[in-house]
Amino acid sequence: MTLGLKLISTMLLTLFVLMAPAQAKYASLVMDAHTGEILYSRNADTKNYPASLTKMMTLYMAFEALEKGKLTMKQKLPVSRRAAGMAPSKLGLKYRSTIATKDVIMALVTKSANDAAVVMAEAIGGKETTFARMMTKRAHALGMKRTTFRNASGLPNRGQLSTARDMATLAIALRRDFPQYYGLFSTTSYTYKKRSYRNHNKLLASYQGTDGVKTGYTRASGFNLVASVVRNNRRLIGVVFGGKTGRSRDRHMKEILDKSFKRVGVTQVAKLPAVPKRNPRRESVFAKAAPLPKSRPTLTASNDIKLPGQIAAVQADTSVNQPISDWGIQVGAFKKYEPAKMAADQALAQISTNNGGTQVHIQQVDKAEGSLYRARLKGLDEVAARNACRELKEQRMSCVAVPPGLF
Repeated sequence: MTLGLKLISTMLLTLFVLMAPAQAKYASLVMDAHTGEILYSRNADTKNYPASLTKMMTLYMAFEALEKGKLTMKQKLPVSRRAAGMAPSKLGLKYRSTIATKDVIMALVTKSANDAAVVMAEAIGGKETTFARMMTKRAHALGMKRTTFRNASGLPNRGQLSTARDMATLAIALRRDFPQYYGLFSTTSYTYKKRSYRNHNKLLASYQGTDGVKTGYTRASGFNLVASVVRNNRRLIGVVFGGKTGRSRDRHMKEILDKSFKRVGVTQVAKLPAVPKRNPRRESVFAKAAPLPKSRPTLTASNDIKLPGQIAAVQADTSVNQPISDWGIQVGAFKKYEPAKMAADQALAQISTNNGGTQVHIQQVDKAEGSLYRARLKGLDEVAARNACRELKEQRMSCVAVPPGLF
C-alpha cells in the first residue's frame, strides 16, 4: 500500500471514529446521604454523559435564583426561538410566548422538557452557553470536580460529562440547600394547559421510600437514574449510568439499594401510623375521637424535611355539631409563601374529591426563628378530606387530614 493510500485510510478511520456515536458506559454508586459513606461503587469516577440528569443542576440554579430573589414563581419567562426549536422531550412552547417560572420547574421535574430547560437557562444566564458556564462553576463549588456542562438540557454534547459520584453529590446538595423545594421531585404528574405529564421516575411508585430525583436518556448515555430513598430514617442516594433499558436500569437500581440498605442494617420499612378510619354507617356524623395533645406536631420543610408519606396523622377532636365542610388537608409546610402556594395548588389540581367549594388556604405561623407557611386546602367534609389524602399519598405526595378547629 502506498503512503498516500495509507494516509487516506487513516483519515477515513479517524473520521469514522469521530462520527460514530459514543457507547454508553456503565457506572453506579450508592452513598449514605448523612455520612457520605460509599456503600456500593462501580466506575463511580468515570466520566459519562449525564443526559437529562443535567436538569438537576438546572433546577439547582433555578432554586438558587428564587432564593436570591432573582426570580419569582409567578414571573413570566419569555420563550425564545431557540427554546421553541428544541428537540423532544418538550412541552411544545411557542416562540414569543411566555411561561411562569413554576411551570418551567414542574416541566423539568416531570416531563423533563428541553424547551423549558432553555427558557430557564436564558432567564438566568441570558444565553444558554453563558448559563452552562455558570452551571459548571457552581457544580465545581459543590465539589463536583469532574463535571462539565455545555447546555441546560442534557441533549448530546461531547463536552458535557459527569460521574456517578458527582451526581450523588448534587442530589444531596439539592435537598440540603433547598429543602423548601426538594419535595417537588416527588410529584408524579403535573398538569399544564389541560395536559397532564407523568414523572419519568417510576421508582416513585414502585420502590418504597423513594422521593426523587431524576432520570435521563440519550443514545450515547444509555438509561441513567439518580434516586433518593429514605427508610427507617436512613437516606441513601443511588446513581446508575448506562442502563440498557429503562426497566433493567430500574431493576438494577433496586438491587444495589436493597444490598446497601441491608449493609446498614435496614431490612424493613417502618410502618407509618394510619389515619383513623371513619365510621362507615355515619358519613355525616363524626364519632368523637381522642382529644388533641396540648402541643400538636409542627410540619416543616427545613432540616429533616418530612417527605411524602412521613407526616404523622393528626388526631381529631370533633363533635356531632361540627359543619361537614370544616375539614381540610395539609400537604406541607414551608419557610416561604410561594412554594407553599405551589404545593397547595398542585394538590387541588390532583384530587377528585373537590366539590367546587374547596379552596387553597395558606396559614402563616410566626415563630421566633421566622415564619412558617402551611399549605392547606379547606372546605371539605371528613370523608372527602380522608379520600383526598388517600389519592395524594398514592401519588407520593404528603397529606394530613386536618379536623375542624385547626384552621
